Amino acid sequence: MLKSFLFLVVCFLFLQATFSKIYFQEKFDDDWEKRWVKSFPKKDEDGDGEWAVSAGKFYNDAEADKGLQTTEDAKFYTISAEMEDFSNRDKTLVLQFIVKHEQNIDCGGGYVKLIPASALDNQEDFGPNTEYNIMFGPDICGSSTKRTHVIFTHDGTNHLIKKDVKCETDEYSHLYRLVVNPDNTYSVSIDGEEKESGSLEEDWDMLPPKEIEDPEAEKPADWVDEKQIPDPEDSKPEGWDDIPAEIADPDAEKPDDWDDELDGEWEAPMIPNPEFKGEWKPKMIDNPEYKGEWEHPMIPNPDFKEDPDLYAYDSHKYLGIEIWQVKAGTIFDDFIVTDSVEEADAFAKDFESRVEGEKAMKKEQDEELKKKQEEERKAKEAEEEEEDEGIVEADDELDEEDKAEL
Repeated sequence: MLKSFLFLVVCFLFLQATFSKIYFQEKFDDDWEKRWVKSFPKKDEDGDGEWAVSAGKFYNDAEADKGLQTTEDAKFYTISAEMEDFSNRDKTLVLQFIVKHEQNIDCGGGYVKLIPASALDNQEDFGPNTEYNIMFGPDICGSSTKRTHVIFTHDGTNHLIKKDVKCETDEYSHLYRLVVNPDNTYSVSIDGEEKESGSLEEDWDMLPPKEIEDPEAEKPADWVDEKQIPDPEDSKPEGWDDIPAEIADPDAEKPDDWDDELDGEWEAPMIPNPEFKGEWKPKMIDNPEYKGEWEHPMIPNPDFKEDPDLYAYDSHKYLGIEIWQVKAGTIFDDFIVTDSVEEADAFAKDFESRVEGEKAMKKEQDEELKKKQEEERKAKEAEEEEEDEGIVEADDELDEEDKAEL
């Protein structure tokens, strides 16, 4: 029985591996430039930044951790790679990559785009106005924007996810994964932990609403939606309107140098009257006729139509990065586009050890920097102490000379 079960498991894994497909993967080895094409949409403004391949300032493996890095502050970065043109119809789509903001980014993108074949005749033309199918990845700017973009293009319009999917903001590598399923569901994971999931229909406004307000319905003319009304039995207290808003300051005194003939008759300045209560208003009571807030009745939307292919695109041919960064230094690495979550898992098998190595190296660097700064501080204090001693000795010598002259 156990042998039969194990045989079935092996067969399942074999079939899964046999029929799964990797459309694109990239680890930025020595020939990466053969696969990637740089674009310069801001060349007339000298606004395009230079790309480099680097493992960064701290890493686990100097070679294996090399990725595509932004290098110049306050620049636009645009680059794309061609992959096997495919449709994700009737298939799972997995887009996964690593982003490392080792510069402690203040404002800039870390997202990528899947682009259809029809959008580009020449990859050098890729830019901010290029049509795309999906945009996915982190975007950070100040304290207000710290989100993971998940944008789908449908009928020519880019639709943002209605949920707030937070992104990671520290200096280490993070693994971003988007899975789109043929049942119109999705999931977003960061570092192997699912952050959001649900329905494409519910979490994006790609389709018209299922219901709309009934255009024939109107609020009844006698509908009472005032929760409270003035108490009809309340009356204004006698003498209420006789109390003035201001009175003469009882503590004010006529100045000693006041001249009635020159200055006129002295009058005390006016101050707010503490007894004044303002305009009288009757107290409010619950309205016995109150019916509640009127709600517009809803009806089925005649323009709504289910779309079982909401998830599907007929062509994914390019993977592109098109971002702006105030502070450069972000590293992109380990891209994979596949129809298999298992393939994506296998491609990311070294991710945890990568981050552990980064943290260990960064800690060592921070300790060395702290040690160096402490040594510099002590050296400066010793130098200042020597200078102070020299001044004291010089003063003592002058005092001795003064005594000798006397």
